[in-house]
Amino acid sequence: MKLTKLATGLLLATSLLSACSENNNTQNPAPTLLVEAQSRLDIYKPVTLTADLSHLSENQKQMIVLLIEASDIIDELFWQQAFGEDKETFLASIEDEKVREFARINYGPWDRLDGDKPFLSGYKAKSPGAEFYPSDMTKEEFEKADFEDKKGLYSVVQRNSDGQLTSVAFSELYSDRINRIAAILEKASGLADDKEFANYLNLRATAIRHDDFQASDFAWMDMKNNPIDVVIGPIENYEDQLYGYRTAFESYVLIKDLAWSKKLAKYVEYLPELQKGLPVKKAYKKEVPGSDADLNAYDVIYYAGHSNAGSKTIAINLPNDETVQLKKGTRRLQLKNAMQAKFDTIMLPIASTLIVPEQRENVTFTAFFANTMFHEVAHGLGIKNTINNKGTVRESLKEHASALEEGKADILGLYMIRQLLIKGAIEEGTLQDYYTTFLAGIFRSVRFGATSAHGKANMVRFNYFAEQGAFTRNAEGLYSVNIEKMTAAIDSLSEMILILQGNGDYEGVKKLVAESGIIKADLKESLARIEAANIPVDITFKQGKKVLGL
Repeated sequence: MKLTKLATGLLLATSLLSACSENNNTQNPAPTLLVEAQSRLDIYKPVTLTADLSHLSENQKQMIVLLIEASDIIDELFWQQAFGEDKETFLASIEDEKVREFARINYGPWDRLDGDKPFLSGYKAKSPGAEFYPSDMTKEEFEKADFEDKKGLYSVVQRNSDGQLTSVAFSELYSDRINRIAAILEKASGLADDKEFANYLNLRATAIRHDDFQASDFAWMDMKNNPIDVVIGPIENYEDQLYGYRTAFESYVLIKDLAWSKKLAKYVEYLPELQKGLPVKKAYKKEVPGSDADLNAYDVIYYAGHSNAGSKTIAINLPNDETVQLKKGTRRLQLKNAMQAKFDTIMLPIASTLIVPEQRENVTFTAFFANTMFHEVAHGLGIKNTINNKGTVRESLKEHASALEEGKADILGLYMIRQLLIKGAIEEGTLQDYYTTFLAGIFRSVRFGATSAHGKANMVRFNYFAEQGAFTRNAEGLYSVNIEKMTAAIDSLSEMILILQGNGDYEGVKKLVAESGIIKADLKESLARIEAANIPVDITFKQGKKVLGL
């Protein structure tokens, strides 16, 4: 779950039973940029992604080279899942270099930060199910069908020779690339100085070959001292906007920041206590979060696949496996260098544009880092399984599960910060800092679009806060936070979300998103001001072995 997409209207209408039939791949010989997309080409600011590697051994540096090579294959797999056509042929068909780069950032002809609208001629709307389902499949057909691994995380739905729906495992469908990735991970394990990391790499290689990741997830949870890390495989289900079942390939190569990580370690011990204090009835907080979780800061040196598509993740909370979460908790990885780049490039200019002058000094990197971090920590709070035998929350809420989970994490993250400030566990900043920075962060994140889980969550929360008076907007269009009303709104929205999750209330969540997951007039005007100020929507990376000097 990660954080880690300019929303322009209503989110995709998932009730359209034939949404998948509006698939995409009708390509003109030479696709050209649509006129309405001309202003979108400069929404990403390039940032060089690097880190200090001087403390690493030669073996560790060679291992990083291998992990980047494995990540490049992961990138190829995600292109196939998101787009379906041959990547190189597609990119070569685009004559304008700037347009070609925009297509590369978006992994296809659809603008991920503008509701997945096509920006090239010859392409229809992006299928909500990406390439995970047949383009002519309706939701009605899928619901009625009975076949193995129907809701599988690690398979693609296709038609058999009789035209019936069936599933094909990733390890079978992508066997050549899967085996190449696994072999590289095994080779990298031989260069690892840390035995636990070497074990994880070997188990991850086995996992990716057999579509069974739980053992490697447990091994990943047991790593405590490795200075290098890699998050690699089919992980998040955001790309499957039809049902939220299928996972997409992605990778991050990471260097641990030991000094920052030491500062963060103390917060994890508060999780069980904070779970008990959640503002909801006992039935909705009966699960006990794992106490073996950890919290660390990293410099990320390579993104690939889903993590590199459109907006860039700045924090990670994994694994997603509910069994592992309940037994071991999760690991929360704060990507400090990427976070700092977004704060300097986007957050500070937004604060100068939309926050009242007397509260601008409350927008701080310390608060931005903490809000992002506790968002990830808060994924471990609440409930993973419904209280009425509907199965897991993820299964019950289907395509709305990710959006509600991201909304929960944002809100409970603020709840945690408030409680830890009261306890004295957090010693830096004031509640005003964290709330005001959070508000500025909504303006940043809501620009990520209606089709992303984070974008939907941000719109719901912004509208709820507005209704509750958590912030006000003056005649000049500048916003100020009301501490008391923000606190009350956080508690009431937390309760609402936790009850929806615990009840597995699909219709209730659907109604909430339909009514509140929209951009209203005031927010549209505010986003237009941000556009007029030429503030980037997000960043893109200059990255790789040459950038790192490897």
